[in-house]
Amino acid sequence: MSRKPFDIVRLHHAEVTVTDLERARHFYCEGLGLIETESDDNHIYLRALEDANHHCLVLTKGEQASLNHISYRVSSDQDLDELDQLFSRLGVKKRWVAPGEEKGQGRALRIQDPGGIPVEFFYEMDKAERMLQKFHLHHQVKIKRIDHANCLITNIDELYDWYSNHLGFRTSEYTVKGEGTDESVWAAWMHRKPSVHDLALISEKGPRYHHTGFWMDDAKTILDACDHLASLGYYRNIERTPGRHGTSNAFFVYLRDPDGNRVELYTGDYFTNDPDWEPVKWHLDDPQRATFWGAAPPESWKKEAVPVQDILTGDLITPQPLKTREKA
Repeated sequence: MSRKPFDIVRLHHAEVTVTDLERARHFYCEGLGLIETESDDNHIYLRALEDANHHCLVLTKGEQASLNHISYRVSSDQDLDELDQLFSRLGVKKRWVAPGEEKGQGRALRIQDPGGIPVEFFYEMDKAERMLQKFHLHHQVKIKRIDHANCLITNIDELYDWYSNHLGFRTSEYTVKGEGTDESVWAAWMHRKPSVHDLALISEKGPRYHHTGFWMDDAKTILDACDHLASLGYYRNIERTPGRHGTSNAFFVYLRDPDGNRVELYTGDYFTNDPDWEPVKWHLDDPQRATFWGAAPPESWKKEAVPVQDILTGDLITPQPLKTREKA
């Protein structure tokens, strides 16, 4: 893979829509322990314990749950201009986000990737107090940082190549379906930071947004989080009970916020940045792929996800059925 004239560091934040800010504030702050940096009539800006910047999650008031955008940090302001030139050559829909349009953030470049996902790139963000060692202020749920975004798309062959060849994403693991000459990629876990993924691409009806993953210290902190959420009355929001993934090796639990936006609490994956790393291959029919212990995910987890927004209009993009691959 050739070196790029820009450096995408990691997934840095996401912006999702909620219908009731006060209800969402209780879930994310009292339930999940995220820290409110600031808010206004239409937004709540949240950060996790490790964050030294303004936010890792934005809650925006709207009519229904949806993804406004996911955002990657780059290494320099010049990287944004390099990306702008690249996207112009590729004919990608894009727009500049002025400094302050998203509170706390400098200028940013927002695109609609070829799968329809709204994606942003930025460099500068206001500093905020890092709460990692303010142990006396920690809540029962100790989210350390954002980890990854999981997106449902209909054109994985195109999008997998696009992120690999144009943006320099590497692959940690992937899932195939079919056998022999009929084998094809069904999903890919791709990264810029040296862990399993910043971005998961899954073949499904799309574009839709499946979940935002947040990093926790260990399996015990995830179990403690479930106890805390249940004691607050959020037991119905625990959608997929704790387990271990085959893909990524991570220990997990999946939650739904009051509007249906999905959150994964996640820990226990591994280092992926050795230059001779070889992606791990799974088959879609392997029952240990999704849950290493073999338990099947609930139907809601397999079928439900939120729509994504158009970066120019803010309209929700109508998801399309998964494309059927034609045999060569």
